[in-house]
Amino acid sequence: MKQTTTTETNTPGLSLEERKEQLISQIAFVADHLPAVVIIHNYQQNMRVEYMSTRGYEYLKTTLEEIRALGEDYHKRFFNPDDAPEYIEKLTHLLNGENDEEIKSLFQQVRSSEKEPWSWYFTTLKILMRDDEGNVLLTIGLAHPVDTLHHVTAKVSRLLDENNFLRLNVHRYSRLSARERQVLQHIALGKTASESASELFISVTTVETHRRNIKKKLEASSFFDLSQYARAFDLI
Repeated sequence: MKQTTTTETNTPGLSLEERKEQLISQIAFVADHLPAVVIIHNYQQNMRVEYMSTRGYEYLKTTLEEIRALGEDYHKRFFNPDDAPEYIEKLTHLLNGENDEEIKSLFQQVRSSEKEPWSWYFTTLKILMRDDEGNVLLTIGLAHPVDTLHHVTAKVSRLLDENNFLRLNVHRYSRLSARERQVLQHIALGKTASESASELFISVTTVETHRRNIKKKLEASSFFDLSQYARAFDLI
């Protein structure tokens, strides 16, 4: 596998652990000056948090010791599980790649406790360090808060909600036939059964059958539910 090209981690005479601590110390020296939360994970120890900048501890209202004590419950406690599939997918692609300069990005929802609402963060990830055998040792992430007062934030939030909806419901949507997707599009556009029948060159009875099957396959009970599918899967 590819060896690390990071100069700081190749200091002669230092052990792997010493080089790791040296690199983390260099990042920590500037991390609190950055407009983002800096997080370093140890991939070889079940993604244990090796370092987090002060901004992160303050937001989560915790400490490194408390985070490590949580173990695997760390992500369950502070991160929305709905985002986990995308995070795992991006991380897997990153770790399986050979290019240490490759960057993956994603949106995540974070909160300090169950009493608090979710806050959106835009996170970028990359490999930070490999061990002497070329295996991934550390990853680094920069989590940027999405400004809730910005005028586009509401639009971004809706897009992210649609993305989550798509990811969680793609298995249902895949049950629909090509014709049923056309009918779903017509439903979302507010077309009547007669209008759909005329445009699709099928009978009204057939349209109504498609409508019933669509609701059953999507487990949808309202026009709003159907519209969510149409928006998320780019039918409208």
